[in-house]
Amino acid sequence: MGLPLEGIRVLDFSRLLPGPWCTQFLSDLGAEVVKLERPGEGDMSRHQPPVVEDRSVYFASLNTGKESVAIDLSRPEGHALATRLIGESDVVVESFRPGLMKSLGLDYGAARAVKPDIVYCSITGFGQTGSLASVSGHDLAIQCMTGIMGVELNHGGVATMPQFQAADYAAATVACIGVLSALMRRSKSGEGAYLDIAMFDALFSMSNVAMMEAFSRESGQPRYQRAEIWGGNPRYAIYRAADGGAVAVALLESRLWEAFCTMIKRPDLINPAETPQDRLSSHGDYGPAYRAVLTDYCAARSRDRIVSELTAHGIPVQPVYTPDEALRTDNIHGRGLLDRTEDPRGALGPQLVNPLARSGLARSSRTLAPALGAATAAVIARLGLPPEDIDSLRARGVIAEPLDNNATKVT
Repeated sequence: MGLPLEGIRVLDFSRLLPGPWCTQFLSDLGAEVVKLERPGEGDMSRHQPPVVEDRSVYFASLNTGKESVAIDLSRPEGHALATRLIGESDVVVESFRPGLMKSLGLDYGAARAVKPDIVYCSITGFGQTGSLASVSGHDLAIQCMTGIMGVELNHGGVATMPQFQAADYAAATVACIGVLSALMRRSKSGEGAYLDIAMFDALFSMSNVAMMEAFSRESGQPRYQRAEIWGGNPRYAIYRAADGGAVAVALLESRLWEAFCTMIKRPDLINPAETPQDRLSSHGDYGPAYRAVLTDYCAARSRDRIVSELTAHGIPVQPVYTPDEALRTDNIHGRGLLDRTEDPRGALGPQLVNPLARSGLARSSRTLAPALGAATAAVIARLGLPPEDIDSLRARGVIAEPLDNNATKVT
């Protein structure tokens, strides 16, 4: 059986993270993705360090499996080429500020005029409408505005910098689901769709756990017991080991806590009156003793010894890995989540593998991210333009190709 999106063409105007991650996922599912970029500069993430063999690792991790065409959309001829590419596509993805695609004459209305059943996906920080529509949406600001980063502020804590681009990936995921849903509906009705995907909306829709206290107050129950899942529960926290490493302890269920207490010969720390409601609490008067015994236990042992001892007794605890350590774990390699793709100059490094590959729904390996404009001539030739017209467009700077076909050049 082939991949689910074989035969689907995606024209990708997006840049940076949410749009490219979405279109890379669509490529993994079998879609043909053409990445349309500005000549000379391209996607801004092409210039993001770290750099390996003149390539941005960041860009390379988000744009595998795509063809790059470099077209100057400010030129009438460039606009005409983009319009023809839309007419040959099933999906358009763009991530510019609201109104920009309309100013270029390439918005949903213009796209629908040449391709009535087009699925057109716009990804922005705050959406096409609303009081914040004109505001640039960056991941940090959006995470903070959803309330997710402010949970601790209600309890005298401080907000800390996130270590994961949650808003970016939330928008990319929702965009991908939206495109797939629209394509499925189109297969039944023949109708296209316009998707207004906001990073804020996507992440806020995933904030139900962070919002539990606020939801309770909105429902008129101000005395709701706080769910201590951000470090307030000593049995669900991170502890330092003797060698400077750290472990993640997750002993929420009473049976797991009892197993730990039995192992360390501290039955006095078992609360016979513990209820299921205590699972996500701070455990009241027991809390300080719980935290103290876990702190002391971990501080007296190396990280790997802690994991070995507790795992042997069926008690769940996992090491806190650095990114370098994570790449070397048996689980990642055993699940086939990493691949290496060679190019003429050697391996760029590990490539992430789509998690659906194991189910046969996505590619099991990815090709390297394209050089800026590497497929310009080939893609435009597919529109039926004769070679002399392509040469003329190239000579006048409407389209561009790389000086060599090797790299994402970083300046």
